[in-house]
Amino acid sequence: MAAEITQRYGTGPLTIVAVMTGSLVLLADLIRRLSMPIRVSLIQASSYRGGTVSGQLRIREDMMLDVTDRDVLVIDDIFDTGKTLEAITHCVQAMSPKTVATAVLLNKEGRRQVDMTPDFVAFHIPDEFVVGYGLDYADHYRNLPFLAILEPSEIEAEST
Repeated sequence: MAAEITQRYGTGPLTIVAVMTGSLVLLADLIRRLSMPIRVSLIQASSYRGGTVSGQLRIREDMMLDVTDRDVLVIDDIFDTGKTLEAITHCVQAMSPKTVATAVLLNKEGRRQVDMTPDFVAFHIPDEFVVGYGLDYADHYRNLPFLAILEPSEIEAEST
């Protein structure tokens, strides 16, 4: 994915907007592989409230750098229904950047509810609830150095 991003942006500069908190591991690994001048900004979005079903989306852009007339790459951990990335992309576009593109670690097949496709995707996965490498369930498992499917029995055990 880093090679594809470099091919598109060349020698930059590039502002990367990472969606907290799930994309932080991806952010750390990705920026070490990019050689163009980079600015890193954060935006917070959450829709899961400790479960596996998304609720109302909340976006906090108060940590954002000024992106006016800049090339912006929004990165997120997973493209599931697409609602979060679509809303964040609209939020960033309202800040008058030069361009906005999106990158995700995982594109979950069969769940899309928006007319949007991420510009850069590291991996395509089936419709399973995954954790690790920054992704969590009820604030657990983010620190796993790998991705894992969380089995229904594990979800039940965590919720009790």
